[in-house]
Amino acid sequence: MAMQAETPAEKKTYYVTVGSAEILEPEDVIGNFELEIVATEDEIDQLEELFDDRLVSEEASAVRAHIPFREYHHDEPNDEYDRSLSQIYKLLHQLGTPETKKHIEQMNVLGQ
Repeated sequence: MAMQAETPAEKKTYYVTVGSAEILEPEDVIGNFELEIVATEDEIDQLEELFDDRLVSEEASAVRAHIPFREYHHDEPNDEYDRSLSQIYKLLHQLGTPETKKHIEQMNVLGQ
């Protein structure tokens, strides 16, 4: 029985707005977007999961904001939010067009 070669997943262009966690296909874009990426459906699923993780971290951080006397840099919910945002930008950089990669690099959010 001959094994079939696995076909590479089809990549498509998407437009992403990080703040609102929007991922749009070209036909759905009305107005502005922040970043342009080229990704497979699996990569888009991964990005959506990262956006979901960021939302959970954001909610935990918002609850913490009502606790006085706790500094931002000594706060696990804020650290988790920062980590999730960093992961989002790393994936967007990996999938980005040359213009998107340059923009993210200029934002200085990738760390080391």
